[in-house]
Amino acid sequence: TGAIVAAVIALFASVGMSAAYWSMQGSGSGSSTAGAGTSLVLAASFPSGIYPGGEETVTFTIDNPNDFAVHVATISLSGVTVDAAHAGCSVADFTMATVTTDETVAAGALDHELTAVGTLRFANTAQNQDACKGAVITLALTSA
Repeated sequence: TGAIVAAVIALFASVGMSAAYWSMQGSGSGSSTAGAGTSLVLAASFPSGIYPGGEETVTFTIDNPNDFAVHVATISLSGVTVDAAHAGCSVADFTMATVTTDETVAAGALDHELTAVGTLRFANTAQNQDACKGAVITLALTSA
């Protein structure tokens, strides 16, 4: 009788301790949209008085309205305009090579002066350039 009781206890113990499970695989994904940021504001400054065949040093300031720092690698001249009173001035005569800045601008920076400078050139052409005398010259800039 003692052997039967021990066998029944062993049987219940093994049943109570056994476990069963299914083996399964899983997959999933998640996504979100990264912030795009706000455009930087570039400004250029150069002395008055540029003349045909002349050049002036151009300095740059930048505003970074973002909550994060941005890296500015280059500044390029994307266009030149003159005031309406000097519409006959050939804006194609004004050039500036791309400027390598390689500078990081802090989050929220206002009027941050970039250390790199450019050179604005006014070509001396074979044509009369009197239409540019006294013109207000505006440089359009892009950064990368």
